[in-house]
Amino acid sequence: MMDTAQMKWIREPEDYEISPDRIAITTAPHTDLWQRTYYHFRNDNAPVLQLETEERYFSFLVKTDFTQSHHRFDQCGIVMYLDAGNWLKASVEYENDVFQHLGSVVTNHGYSDWATTAIPADVKTMWYRLSRREDDYRIECSPDGKVFTQMRICHMWEGAGAIRFGIYACSPENSSFRAVFTDFAITPCAWKAHDGQQPD
Repeated sequence: MMDTAQMKWIREPEDYEISPDRIAITTAPHTDLWQRTYYHFRNDNAPVLQLETEERYFSFLVKTDFTQSHHRFDQCGIVMYLDAGNWLKASVEYENDVFQHLGSVVTNHGYSDWATTAIPADVKTMWYRLSRREDDYRIECSPDGKVFTQMRICHMWEGAGAIRFGIYACSPENSSFRAVFTDFAITPCAWKAHDGQQPD
């Protein structure tokens, strides 16, 4: 079980609710996280709620409910926000009434990337698991909280020491919706050491 009372805001939103087993965030319009790549703009105003740790091996799980998302790019998910130029996130971003983007963004030294896959628009909940092995990270997702699928493995150049991790929600365009987070857990690292080819 995770103590939500220990989580701290970066950019506290105007409208939210926090209880031991549930957090709800109402997004404000024109909030986002992105740095430079392709779009050229730099957006760094999404609300982020996080815990701090020096633990080098662990996994963080949470269930997201975005039933109310309805406008392009509405999103909520997990985040590891170190500073404006160094962070990662994973979420489902609404696109239209046919499909939405299940994806992740990794930002190192001020440049973001975005890896996505299309999923049906009628998906309204998603579980995520963020695992840390020193300064390497794995993001997974699950429709049921039981069977997780790898979304990506990444390296965070500034992610070797104390880090902060948690949840976020935002609406990059002129929109607002209520994002709900439940089933928080911190566990021993579910990402086991590699047992294949040895390093050179």
